[in-house]
Amino acid sequence: MGLTRYGDRRCVPGLRREEIAQLAGVSASYYTRLEQGQSLNASAEVLDAIARALRLDHHERAHLHDLARAGRGRPAAPPATVERIPPATRDLLRAMGDVPAVVTGRRGDVLGWTRTGHALFAGHTDLTAPERPEDRPNTARIVFLDAHSRDLYVDREAKARAVTEHLRLVAGRHPEDRELAALIGDLSMRSREFAALWADHRVRACELSLVVATAEPGSPSEAALLLLAHGTA
Repeated sequence: MGLTRYGDRRCVPGLRREEIAQLAGVSASYYTRLEQGQSLNASAEVLDAIARALRLDHHERAHLHDLARAGRGRPAAPPATVERIPPATRDLLRAMGDVPAVVTGRRGDVLGWTRTGHALFAGHTDLTAPERPEDRPNTARIVFLDAHSRDLYVDREAKARAVTEHLRLVAGRHPEDRELAALIGDLSMRSREFAALWADHRVRACELSLVVATAEPGSPSEAALLLLAHGTA
């Protein structure tokens, strides 16, 4: 890579701070101040150079810029607005009939679902809860705090990582969101698994999302979904 050698012994894998600074074209002392939050005026060009040095993808690069803007301070946030399903998405849910489907907002709150979506993902909760913002189930709470979810996902660890990485990305975009901060704080206190994943600092993009459950034709899973649909009819 053409880097200056700083010795062969490494305590942890990855680039050293001095190596990242060299790749980004900044001094090691300046990069250290950036890491420690002591330099709040890094230009977009410097941030992009650091992103290239770290080989960040598009979403990770955007997250880096979000964190930099948050560090400089933002104007007072407008009053929080209640998330709602766009009319077209609500119509799509109605048209899906017996297909298990769930629509979630940026914090992972359930904004709507089909009857079979409710039965599959959170049948032990109130079917009408998404209609009341104060009662909406939250997918992150379900994944980390609800025993029901333990047997729901084939790869639950991957689901837990995806939920955490999404919340981290949203937290960077919306540092003024008090409800999001309260959710993250609650999960960190009540779930060691979430706290460990949160410390990993990875991000994944997913704002308003529609989750649909499907099964291979003729498989036992398809038969189970059909049975679930008949049971909720």
